[in-house]
Amino acid sequence: MSDTSSNMLTVCPSEWLLYCRPGLEADLVAELSDHLADEAVELEHELYAGYVRVISIDNKPLNELQRHVPLEALVFARQSLIALPPMKGLDKGERMKAIVSQLKEVGWSVDSILVETPDTNEGKALAGLAKSLMRPLESHLGKKNILRRRAGKRRLHVFLTDEKEIQLGLSFPGNRSEHPNGILRLKFPPTAPSRSTLKLEEAWHQFIPHDRWEDILAAGSTAADLGAAPGGWTWQLVHRGMQVFAIDNGPMDKRLMSTGMVEHLKEDGLKWLPETPIDWLVCDMVERPIRVIEVMSEWLMGGHCRYAIFNLKLPMKKRWEAVRECLEYLDEALDQAHVKVYRRARQLFHDREEVTVFVEVLK
Repeated sequence: MSDTSSNMLTVCPSEWLLYCRPGLEADLVAELSDHLADEAVELEHELYAGYVRVISIDNKPLNELQRHVPLEALVFARQSLIALPPMKGLDKGERMKAIVSQLKEVGWSVDSILVETPDTNEGKALAGLAKSLMRPLESHLGKKNILRRRAGKRRLHVFLTDEKEIQLGLSFPGNRSEHPNGILRLKFPPTAPSRSTLKLEEAWHQFIPHDRWEDILAAGSTAADLGAAPGGWTWQLVHRGMQVFAIDNGPMDKRLMSTGMVEHLKEDGLKWLPETPIDWLVCDMVERPIRVIEVMSEWLMGGHCRYAIFNLKLPMKKRWEAVRECLEYLDEALDQAHVKVYRRARQLFHDREEVTVFVEVLK
């Protein structure tokens, strides 16, 4: 059996399966359409709570287009898979046989498996079934030589959308989330002033490779938190050993202030600038996204910080359009100022109606 996944996938009927936050499915499709605009293709898709099935794109090979639009480039997608058509109407005793049959038909081999469900209440109700399937599935697929070592690190995703419906997907290293459902679940630190602290921690995990943490998030670094009160994001900075300017007219958490690592300045976060350049800028202010991006652009163009993480609060409608407008504004402003950066944006699990952006100014 060949391990050349691209050769296998071009000859089998496939779909493009993407997970996302429930309620943002249409925004993900709008984003995909923008990415594929140069291809002059029409997207045939179906929307479900927490995921999108792209069924065809003008009969072009979906695996090629999926690689053309990698997960890292997408804002609203949590996971991106090449998938087979769903198997429906499966009774309890038919699941294993149906899975093996479909996998043998297309010739897939994998070296790891995840059994997943949509990130919805209905999906959570299937969690017990998903857990009960995992070990028998690993054993059965191992005996059939479908699950085996040295299978190119391809991963099989068994996506349960109903007790009687399963869709099989395939992911590849370098173009997937390594977390089940594409979700990094973090434990809330009991001493943090608010749950918003998890947004910044998740952003660090999402955007910064772990082998760079000691350098980028080094103790002794300086940082500013715009709109800091009560201090959820400041807590993360202090926890990494940074000295922080907390900019907010509201009160800061007393325990956080007692660390001696926070200078609380009761000023307007949209107007304050440091007297000398600092390492980090973070911002989770409830403001119009275009206003936030203007402020972030000023900081980055002016050389006031090296790294920035900030949130863009999304409107009720046309959310992708709002994000695209903001990112284009930022990119154009930095390009005109001849400031080279590495930038990424993602709608994170601990976000709600917002998108998190990371920018690193390149030397």
